[in-house]
Amino acid sequence: MKKVLLAAVMACGFVLEGGAPPAVRPDIVINLGTAAPRDSPWSKVLDRTREEWLKITGGKVLMRIYPGGVRGDEAGMILKTRIGELQAVGLSGAGLALVEPAVGCLQIPLLIDSYEEFDYVRDRISPRLEALIEKRGFVLLQWSDVGWVHFFTRTPVRTPRDLGKLKLFTSAGDPEAEKLYKKFGLNVVPLAVTDLQISLRTNVIQAFDVPPLFALLDQSFGLAKNMMDLKWVPLAGATLVSKKTWDRIPEATRAEMSRAARAAALRAREEIRKLGDDAVAVMRKKGLTVVSLDAAARRQWQSEVEAAYPGLRGSLVPADLFDEVVRLHEEFQSKAEKADSKKAGKSGSK
Repeated sequence: MKKVLLAAVMACGFVLEGGAPPAVRPDIVINLGTAAPRDSPWSKVLDRTREEWLKITGGKVLMRIYPGGVRGDEAGMILKTRIGELQAVGLSGAGLALVEPAVGCLQIPLLIDSYEEFDYVRDRISPRLEALIEKRGFVLLQWSDVGWVHFFTRTPVRTPRDLGKLKLFTSAGDPEAEKLYKKFGLNVVPLAVTDLQISLRTNVIQAFDVPPLFALLDQSFGLAKNMMDLKWVPLAGATLVSKKTWDRIPEATRAEMSRAARAAALRAREEIRKLGDDAVAVMRKKGLTVVSLDAAARRQWQSEVEAAYPGLRGSLVPADLFDEVVRLHEEFQSKAEKADSKKAGKSGSK
């Protein structure tokens, strides 16, 4: 999966301070790097978290936010957090998978097809994922939504064969994504995140996959004005803090800070999802073509992707987690079908 909170901005060294500096000298400073652009909905969640933490700790814990990728790409920021140059990082699903590959179980292509189902699966699988992440030396503070990943291309694409003819951007340092796309017969070109637009301009790549909201904020859609109407995968994101830094905070205070961080992300969830939908309408007005797929093309995508699932299970996604997500998917679908049937029965009886 791609790093979709990619840098669209800024001059080096920009820090979001969110108002006047605290009157109390902080005991702990948490420097957080993220590729989320300044003033994006994701960076605003971090702003709210920062302000809540200042209130909870009386200014004793200060979070400084470095947005727009000014502290490097996701792989680089993870390394900086490990060595203490940063203390926290906001990541897309691709970055999360670099910390703990098991997170890939949330990003199985063409398995989940609605936000309701995504919430159902993630809520039930996240305790296991968070425990695995903690073993890697990080504490997950909040889950976030990035949006449905779509393919943006220089020329219209409808089938896997069409896409396979184009050179597809994948983030350098994300070998699992590279392996995944090669399993689908796609021609991937690993590049630094910051090289996305220049690579489109110079025809080094002709396709990339990101959520619509990122494509709008980054303006990258202007260089690839076709978006395939296929919801490839829902991309999760999360904010992680170094466990070493987190453990310096008193336990009772940590619990309150954790609740505040999760609440800030939850409040923004529906807004981010709506903005993702709205982004498509805005880009259409600016020249984007949404390439519709007929039933035959959709069946072809589904068939070819499902044929690759055995190769994902146990290699890119741990077998037990792959099976659990598939089970939760089937459980949700069964409950949805029963609810629809019950609703139809009530409607017919009127």
